[in-house]
Amino acid sequence: MKGMPVKKNLKNKPARKKCDGAYVVTVDMGYGHQRAAYPLKDIAVCPPEMDLSETRIITANNYPGIPAADRRRWEGGRKIYEKISRMFRLPFLGRIIFGIMDYVQRIDPFYPRRDLSHSTFQVRQQYGMIHRGWGKDLIERLNKRPLPLITSFFTVAFFAEEHEYQGEIYCLCTDTDISRAWVPMFPQESRIKYFAPNKRVRERLILYGINKENIFVTGFPLPKENIGKDLKTLKSDLNCRLVNLDPAGKYKQKYKRILNYYFGDSGGDSEKNKRPLTITFAVGGAGAQRSIGVTILDSLHDYIDMGHVRLNLVAGTRNDVYRYYEKEVRRLHLDTKHKEYIHILYAETKDEYFKKFNEMLRTTDVLWTKPSELSFYVGLGIPIIIAPTIGSQEDFNKAWLHQIGSGFEQENPKYTNEWLFDWLHSGWLAQAAMEGFLDAPRNGVYHIEEIVLKGKRSEIEDMHFI
Repeated sequence: MKGMPVKKNLKNKPARKKCDGAYVVTVDMGYGHQRAAYPLKDIAVCPPEMDLSETRIITANNYPGIPAADRRRWEGGRKIYEKISRMFRLPFLGRIIFGIMDYVQRIDPFYPRRDLSHSTFQVRQQYGMIHRGWGKDLIERLNKRPLPLITSFFTVAFFAEEHEYQGEIYCLCTDTDISRAWVPMFPQESRIKYFAPNKRVRERLILYGINKENIFVTGFPLPKENIGKDLKTLKSDLNCRLVNLDPAGKYKQKYKRILNYYFGDSGGDSEKNKRPLTITFAVGGAGAQRSIGVTILDSLHDYIDMGHVRLNLVAGTRNDVYRYYEKEVRRLHLDTKHKEYIHILYAETKDEYFKKFNEMLRTTDVLWTKPSELSFYVGLGIPIIIAPTIGSQEDFNKAWLHQIGSGFEQENPKYTNEWLFDWLHSGWLAQAAMEGFLDAPRNGVYHIEEIVLKGKRSEIEDMHFI
């Protein structure tokens, strides 16, 4: 039947060789896929006619010269997703509509282990469009000089394979568990290689039919600027953070030996860069949870006024969210009084936003956000207060945060001024910071570079990471 996908048996795989760079391809849908690609900017290469980005990362749904038909296909999906995500706030109808979309994208229970390789309607629909030419222009452009291709969005990997890309194809998974949508029509025949952020994603890919040899457990790529050489930056930031997260010294008293091992005698005692308790609240790309930030602002108003708390409200690239927060800050007169203790992060481009956000994280004590791809950032030693989930994948991310002990679900934001300080004085948040540092993978970007550029099988050494 015309337009239907056909099974391919790709015998001629590209030769493996060392190289100086790779095509890093993402999509502009929310923040998750672009945030995952951003740390790979050091190895990104871009064809001159497509290079409009400081990072040289290619955006598959918005590159220069993209055919109008391809743009329409991408735009249709993006607009529907963002509109439904914003409708999630509506008490009845919005949640019903979102529930339908979430059901289509659902992640099935892992147990009992079983064959989950049969393709879904969503995958078959995508392949129908690919066989009608979707994505062919992008792959033809990249085939002029084949390099390893790394993508943080599965559809781009499908493009590359179906349109016979001549280089290696790598797909970077962006959540702690993934749906069948990430895997091609015929997984057993596919040459797509996967970077799994944890062991669970590896096991899930195997259930979906991906060959074990095509899966690398690398961890999620966290920004190098937050890690530093030999973890120097990360350890320095965490040592300062622990001072704020353990004001009563309860964690230090209980785990002094661990702190001394990683930080020496200054563990938990560093007075360098002493600062107010700093909380960063980050909304998602659709801005659906912006009102939580205002509730936090109201609750912590007095602490901000006294200079005891610094609150970062992250608007990302959403000017409407920025203006919304700016209005609320003015309402509380925090724009003129103690304004250094309230900051709204806004940027015009995603690259600028990620750069500013990563810098902000260095002085952040607590990250408050829904459990998106930011769940992996507990690997930087930053505890997460978990905002309500939006979608099946975030439910799995929340469960992962609980399993490694690095995230706590928010209590009523209206009473943040009460329960947050109970948590602080108990030492819970200090322990969550250290659990993330100890148990969440953090070197994903380095493992990926080793695999792509040097052809080495580089993975997390301790495979206990769930």
